Amino acid sequence: MPIRAILFDLDDTLIADEAISHEAFERVATKAAQVGADITDFMRDSKMLAEELWRKGPCFNYCHAIGISAHECLWGTFDDQQEEIRELRAWALPFRETVFDMALRRQLIDIPALGPELAEEFGKARRRLQRLVPDAKEILVRLNSEYLLGLLTNGAPSLQREKLTASGLGSLFHAVAVSGEKGIGKPNPEIFFQLINELGVTAAETIMVGNSKARDIVGARNAGIRSIWIRVPGSEEQFDVESDMEISGLNKLPTCLKEMNAFTPSSR
Repeated sequence: MPIRAILFDLDDTLIADEAISHEAFERVATKAAQVGADITDFMRDSKMLAEELWRKGPCFNYCHAIGISAHECLWGTFDDQQEEIRELRAWALPFRETVFDMALRRQLIDIPALGPELAEEFGKARRRLQRLVPDAKEILVRLNSEYLLGLLTNGAPSLQREKLTASGLGSLFHAVAVSGEKGIGKPNPEIFFQLINELGVTAAETIMVGNSKARDIVGARNAGIRSIWIRVPGSEEQFDVESDMEISGLNKLPTCLKEMNAFTPSSR
């Protein structure tokens, strides 16, 4: 069947994510350097501690299932109504202060008031630095007139919708599904089914576009949906699953879609 609907991932598919988090860590490390911290060591330790404490934390299982990363726990407001996210908020606020305080102490810097300041600076920097990936808006505007567009993103509703609002892309989607609102996340096929039902299409008429093999590509395969993997240089996943097609940037997507439709028999 010809493609009628395109499901897009959000982070590192339409908006930059990992690169911005790295830049936010760099801003915080630069501030820490004012009291004698080594920037490189502070960045390394902050990232490592965030990941380590997140994995050991009481909300890890929920975060993993819904797709809330350690770095997102450093800046999300998590002012959602879901009980699990309220619990996450209560844990995340002291967590982010602890991360930066411990990173300072690794360099023998004992300034208790600085941990909260650095945690606040990370959140400010992470929001200030937000940006689209190249060609994101132009491609979505072009495809919006030809296809039904859906956004399928893992994460806390408050944070993912904050990102979407900041991106200016929200009006280009016909339907949006956030894992934290649904209580299930990619690669669970049920969240794919819910979104395509809202769009009024079948799995055979749908394609998933995303950068995560483990979440986007596996999830699409689980749901019987074709997929296009966007290879993000420097953050490619080592995951043994094949997408139907692979591209290096969103500017390649329109041509890719035409090629896939050309080899797809029309239903009669």
